[in-house]
Amino acid sequence: MLTLTNVRKSFGKIVAVDGLSLAVRKGELLGLLGPNGAGKSTSVSLSVGLLSPDAGTVTIEGHGNPADPAVRQKIGVAPQSLALYDSLTGEENLRFFGKVYGLSGTTLEQRVTWCLEFAGLIDRKGDRVEGYSGGMKRRLNMAAAVMHDPELLLFDEPTVGVDPQSRNKIFDSIEALHRDGRTIIYTTHYMEEAERLCDRIAIIDAGKLLAIGTLDELLAAHGGPPTLIVQTNGEERRLQVADPLAELNRLAASSAVERFQMERPTLEQVFLHLTGRSLRD
Repeated sequence: MLTLTNVRKSFGKIVAVDGLSLAVRKGELLGLLGPNGAGKSTSVSLSVGLLSPDAGTVTIEGHGNPADPAVRQKIGVAPQSLALYDSLTGEENLRFFGKVYGLSGTTLEQRVTWCLEFAGLIDRKGDRVEGYSGGMKRRLNMAAAVMHDPELLLFDEPTVGVDPQSRNKIFDSIEALHRDGRTIIYTTHYMEEAERLCDRIAIIDAGKLLAIGTLDELLAAHGGPPTLIVQTNGEERRLQVADPLAELNRLAASSAVERFQMERPTLEQVFLHLTGRSLRD
């Protein structure tokens, strides 16, 4: 659905995206993980045609370059920086964005109503956005992205600064879009979000693709061996072993095992292994 081929983008001496190649399959929900400054938001801007690559190509399957306004009609994006008008009501914001995309008449009004329901804002549709909570603004920001019913959706860290209830509503909304067959790119640095939502996960850093695959594939390739936690003779030990069952049997043969459990590698471990543990402030 979306293909980036050897894409490079610099801002002066800073290389934000460095030879990135990535293919997003039609109908999949792809998570884009990376530390601060990894190039996630720049990659989103390149994918929707807001930025032009210095080298390489970006293509929407069957349509062409997203820099073409006609191609951009097929894309919806909810940026990390809210793209809303505070002095307008929620309903007015959606109607404005619908008109920008050429909607009118009954079709426009039906989409406004659908998007308000999608965002859980029917009861607050007549209130100015400046009075909305952070979670309400995030949900409206997403609703504006789907107003024109696009084939490809890009959500750039849509849960930043929201309460647990809004976060859960955002998850439910994204999962509904996914079930409906939309192709979705979801950028985040929250591991649990990627684990819950994404078919595949791409990890990038310094503008480069470090790894891509399903959660199980990433854990198998980069997570290291599982950890066996075992207590014998009142002493607890943590052992990283390739075959925890064989190690448990070996220990049980020489002493009484009082308690044991096994921890498999986590996505966070994979992430830190690939991107390092240094702070990214």
